[in-house]
Amino acid sequence: MISWIDITCAVLGLATVVLAGRNSKYNFWIGYLYTAALFVMFYDKNLYASLLLQPVSLAINILGHYRWTHPREGEQSAKDAKSLKVSMLSWPERILCLVAVFAVAGAWGWTLDSLFPADPHPYLDSCVTVLILLAQLLSALKKWDCWVAWLLVNITQLALHISVGNIFMPIVCGLYLVNGIWSLASWKKLYKNEA
Repeated sequence: MISWIDITCAVLGLATVVLAGRNSKYNFWIGYLYTAALFVMFYDKNLYASLLLQPVSLAINILGHYRWTHPREGEQSAKDAKSLKVSMLSWPERILCLVAVFAVAGAWGWTLDSLFPADPHPYLDSCVTVLILLAQLLSALKKWDCWVAWLLVNITQLALHISVGNIFMPIVCGLYLVNGIWSLASWKKLYKNEA
């Protein structure tokens, strides 16, 4: 059965990622509401890794809002000096991100499994959560690579939502996946225009 919180999360989440994919700083305002709605949904579904990290997600959203609107010298967009330009991670930074995701997700999953045995999939829950935080952080820094991370998030979230019986969220994850592919290409163009 689809609940009001599922629908609220779906609408707010889609609005946030569509605005981010279109390079709109207004995605952060919707993101604040989305974080609150996710907290309620994760509590209801006993997904504790995702629930406990919502304050971290909120902090990343605040950081991103500031960084996108207050670029440092040399980071300004060519079209708008008050906006942060799109950049990319180096290959060593990408490898470091992957290692960090697996290490943190493994440790967090083990902790969840020990502390919260009601979590039906502690390692998958942890992996999704860590990937989301990485994708959010890269997005906050306006790194093109955030969309690669978001695509991984969408695929793993799809599996997680199906496994806990969510009906509506797998459809939303599919829409996120489409938006992620479009945004990956769109931000690549923005990056090339800034180079």
